[in-house]
Amino acid sequence: MELKVYNINGTETGRTVTLDDSIFAITPNDHAIYLDCKQYLANQRQGTHKSKERSEISGSTRKLGRQKGGGGARRGDINSPVLVGGARVFGPKPRDYRFKLNTKVKQLARRSALSYKAAENAIMVVEDFTMEAPKTKKMVEIVNNLKVAEKKSLFVFAEPNNFVSLSARNIPNVMIAKSSDINTYGIMNCANLIVSESAVAEIARILAVK
Repeated sequence: MELKVYNINGTETGRTVTLDDSIFAITPNDHAIYLDCKQYLANQRQGTHKSKERSEISGSTRKLGRQKGGGGARRGDINSPVLVGGARVFGPKPRDYRFKLNTKVKQLARRSALSYKAAENAIMVVEDFTMEAPKTKKMVEIVNNLKVAEKKSLFVFAEPNNFVSLSARNIPNVMIAKSSDINTYGIMNCANLIVSESAVAEIARILAVK
């Protein structure tokens, strides 16, 4: 698959870039995409949730009523879970939600996500550009020139540019990523994937079928 290369003014440069079919034109594996997105979202969870159980809340341990004959559930003390203000049974505890996913599955998921975007004609290649200072106004102009301002867009660069990242961080629906850091969730969560020329080659190197 060949894509035209655009400059930051939104005009064609006359050059084209060939996308590797083994990365951008495979039959997508939906289950691999699901697993990779699930792992990414699980890794974002802090896991610090906590509620107090019966032994952790303050209150008298005096038995409130007789064991039988009261007509309701038995209650040991004021901390009983059956009472309002009592403890919680099997409440959440701090835990780690991360889980292991094989590298080959993660790579298959990324190739599947990129293939979906290529099939939807949602990938645009732009020539490499940098900024000499953080300028949000300049970045807004670039986004408008490329006609991707209306929907969520992910810009992918081979090397991180701090000024570009600073210029884009206050713009709604615009995200910046390094080619080695793109993930399946980020790809699927954007409507437009704008990739620099050098990033195309870097993605091909990282996701090459071995």
